[in-house]
Amino acid sequence: MAVSEFLEDLVSHLPALQLFQQVGYQYLTPTEALDLRGGKRSRVVLDSILLDQLRKLNQINFKGQTHDFTETNLKNAVDALTNIPFDGLVKTNEQAYDLLTLGKAQEQTIDGNKRSYTLQYIDWDHPENNVYHIADEFEVERTASHELRRPDIVLFVNGIPMAVIECKRPDEHDAVEVGISQHLRNQRQAEIPGLFVYSQLLGSICQNAGKYATAGTPKKFWSTWKEDHADDLDLKLAKLINKPLSQKQLDRLFESRKSWIVNKMKELLEAGERLPSPQDRLLYCLFRPERLLEMAYRYIVFDKNQKKIARYQQYFAIGETLARVTKSKGDEQRPGGVIWHTTGSGKSLTMVMLAKALSLEPSIKNPKVIIVTDRVALDRQIWKTFLACRKSVERANSGKHLVGLVSQGKADIITTIIDKFESAASSHELKDEGNNVFVLVDESHRSQYGLAHAKMKQVFPNACYIGFTGTPLLKKEKSTATKFGGFIHSYPMRQAVEDKAVTPILYEGRMSELHGDQKAIDKWFDRITKDLSDEQKVDLKKKFRREEELTKTSERLYEIAFDLVTHFCENFKGTPFKGQFAVSSKAMALKYHQLFEEIGKEYPERKISSRVIISPPDTREDNETIEEEDVPEIQQFWKEMMDEFGSEKKYLEQTIEDFEKKPHPEIIICVDKLLTGFDAPCNTVLYIDKRLRDHSILQAIARVNRLFDGKDFGLVVDYRGIFPELDEAVKTYDALSDFDEDDLEGTFTNVEEEIAKLKERHTNVWSVFNGVQNKQDLEAMQQHLRPEDVRQDFYDALNEFSKTLQLAMSSAKFHDDTPKETVQSYLNDMKYFRNLRAAVKQRYNESIDYKEYEDQIRNMVDKYIGADEVKRIVEPVNIFEVDNVDEELEGIEGTAAKADYIASRVKKTCIEKMEEDPVLYQKLSEVIDEAIQEYLEKRMSEEAYFQKMFDAWNEAKDQGSSKVPAELRSDPEAKAYFRLFQEGFEKVATEDRDDIAGIAAETALKAKKIIDERKIRDWTDNRDVENAMINDLDDLMFAAKGRYELALTGDDIDEILEGIMRVAKRRETQQ
Repeated sequence: MAVSEFLEDLVSHLPALQLFQQVGYQYLTPTEALDLRGGKRSRVVLDSILLDQLRKLNQINFKGQTHDFTETNLKNAVDALTNIPFDGLVKTNEQAYDLLTLGKAQEQTIDGNKRSYTLQYIDWDHPENNVYHIADEFEVERTASHELRRPDIVLFVNGIPMAVIECKRPDEHDAVEVGISQHLRNQRQAEIPGLFVYSQLLGSICQNAGKYATAGTPKKFWSTWKEDHADDLDLKLAKLINKPLSQKQLDRLFESRKSWIVNKMKELLEAGERLPSPQDRLLYCLFRPERLLEMAYRYIVFDKNQKKIARYQQYFAIGETLARVTKSKGDEQRPGGVIWHTTGSGKSLTMVMLAKALSLEPSIKNPKVIIVTDRVALDRQIWKTFLACRKSVERANSGKHLVGLVSQGKADIITTIIDKFESAASSHELKDEGNNVFVLVDESHRSQYGLAHAKMKQVFPNACYIGFTGTPLLKKEKSTATKFGGFIHSYPMRQAVEDKAVTPILYEGRMSELHGDQKAIDKWFDRITKDLSDEQKVDLKKKFRREEELTKTSERLYEIAFDLVTHFCENFKGTPFKGQFAVSSKAMALKYHQLFEEIGKEYPERKISSRVIISPPDTREDNETIEEEDVPEIQQFWKEMMDEFGSEKKYLEQTIEDFEKKPHPEIIICVDKLLTGFDAPCNTVLYIDKRLRDHSILQAIARVNRLFDGKDFGLVVDYRGIFPELDEAVKTYDALSDFDEDDLEGTFTNVEEEIAKLKERHTNVWSVFNGVQNKQDLEAMQQHLRPEDVRQDFYDALNEFSKTLQLAMSSAKFHDDTPKETVQSYLNDMKYFRNLRAAVKQRYNESIDYKEYEDQIRNMVDKYIGADEVKRIVEPVNIFEVDNVDEELEGIEGTAAKADYIASRVKKTCIEKMEEDPVLYQKLSEVIDEAIQEYLEKRMSEEAYFQKMFDAWNEAKDQGSSKVPAELRSDPEAKAYFRLFQEGFEKVATEDRDDIAGIAAETALKAKKIIDERKIRDWTDNRDVENAMINDLDDLMFAAKGRYELALTGDDIDEILEGIMRVAKRRETQQ
């Protein structure tokens, strides 16, 4: 398919406009959209439509009669919304949101009575009463400028721009991310923030993907959407997208578009029915009128100067909860249940949104929402979240206070800890038998539900109890779900990682390196001291143990401390990423802190900053004298902290703030504190020298799964060997998502069943090479993997085998039951396959990112194969930065392998640079394809193949300078224009002319001058500038046509100029 056929208009933009019209939006032509703003591109609200809707939606009921609002009040309401003083995007957006959702109070006198009446901008309860419009290429003036931005699609509700969507070509690299980047740029203060003041929902789409967010959302928090219960979704969509638009709709849609785009679109529309695309699903599920209003009204909160919109799991969890709790009739108790959303995926925000949804639900009169946790720190965290979201919230700091808050009913939401219920029920006469009380219990499985649960029921016998948990329920906790009413909604870790709601967590066990035989220990020692001198190594070895492991010896602590600082400095030092170190006692925490300081002084390249976080020590213990210097070390440390910070609260809060916002400390050392409820996004690596089990493991490792710029994963480095427990917990965790509610009880993943698949998965890898006679012939194996689909089969099979082998190698039973020869055979093959994979990745210049795959099995490879035994993959640099190609080819064996490497590198460059110089890179790409085919058909020798690719490399690197006139060789942009003109002129030449190159060169230089003279800042988004360029270039072409007798038609000229403008824009945006 030609490049032009992938333009936004054809693949993404117009199909989106077509779908929106089918779901209820009326299309506005660019002229209409401007006229409805009074001809002012600086305004974004369609004032006349809004004024009409305010008249229709709002009436005053007074003494049994209805009255209209005065025109003055209606215009005042429009002014109130359209003239909000700008105070930063999110703050101003929040003011607009309050007006949209709460309305605007206006004073009006009726029959001599002056009162205040609320005027609504949108009818949230009856979507059909609103009007919906759509505009595309919506021109908006930049702040304090006449330059324009043109968001692709803007959706209006009653004339208010509620949603903005950017459409991208699916063949564009990272198309959706490009659209997101455009959104973020447009929201900056110097751009068009005024449009986004009213935005509730933003979208970035290409035909095969899409993400959404709200105003101010950073790139990492843009989300995908997955519709629950969507069995008939594609059937609905197929009917909508294949329903023809009326001729009137088509005429309006095509009115302002170029004729060739209209013609191509008509061809596509007449080609027959199409299947629903991922773009269609996202637009229908989120942006159709009734869903857009629902998301805006119920599922948006403002939290600490951030605007947040629900992810799909939050939306459906709340929706299913509302459906469940509204089933009750009369005064009967409402059914509750448990919501299991993996830690880090926004569970606290789900509670906030559920509380908001409950308060907005019209069928629930005067709901009371009580949040119950089992830890003071968690209670404080949730209270702060609700407070930041502008809900009337109170913390019950005692049983008596809880009684008063409940009985007075002054707060929308009350937060408390479970112990307060016992106090309230035991010491105070408190009982509320209403069925509109909702008790939301966080981390519901953690509490002891004997007496405490009974006390909650005693205080609120008819309340609806909804439990929230971030970790799954084990068999022994099965009664928790039953007490609450069964599972309402589940969102396990695997799904959260797939959705990128949290980062993947990678586990690396380091206990083996410190607990192995002398040879293994020596290898570890050599690895971590590779940068030290011989004298330093000798000195360091004296500080390490020489005998069998003694778990708590100071030598062991020194070894771990040295390994930890080495690892952190090599991987995270000097980056925004921080670390956390969990240890087993307060004394150990202080000892590690001291060791870090000692190591930093002696080895400056291993210097890290750390801070210790512990709970207050018991001052009654460990005292031996009355002297100050003899105060136990922990007590002395605590005294110093209190002298410095003043209180435990300030000590904790200041340390966390420094950790999150300042360069130091780089690592926090803790015992139990901060292993739950600590959500610093920069926290990237968790080091563990502490025994953990079950929920404790899952809670602890989730400290490093929060999203953060540049953070691809959270890393857990284990010095205690908790891997078997981690393996057991994670397997149990994943299993819960695979079973129905009734099947969850007592069901766990059988690790032995998974390990039993190892033999089959080992065979599957070899099966990829069934066509290769000699499987030890590395060249034959690599050539067999030339087709990309075969390579993908190999990678998939190797991935499955690797993960299963990793699981097996961590199982004692596997080692007991499997002969050593068999185990070694698996490891040898693993080494062979990984080296083969590294070779083909380099040979064929893989563009696929296998980093996650690499990290999944890194620990196994290092432990059982050895890092030095496996070929390392070095990412190639840009060919334009390579001075000596021979250096690039070092380490690649065989002439054909070197030729393949060059071919794949140049081919990738052709793809990436195609729009910067389409003629050059298209021809180079064809040369490469032809040469590869000739070589495979044995019509070209290895040496000739290599020479052909070597020549292609040089031509790509020199950007084809050898084949253009001398006056153009130093100007890449003019060279690209020259080739487009030359190709276009040669097509229409009636005879073999030798002056075409000269004519093309002359025209190229003139074209470049025209474009350069017309350029202004951000000209690629300025339609007026583009039109002026095209007009001047059109004159240039017609002049050349007449002067040099070129048989160019109007279509020929349009095609050439389209190419010229595309190259000019591409090169401008790449600068």
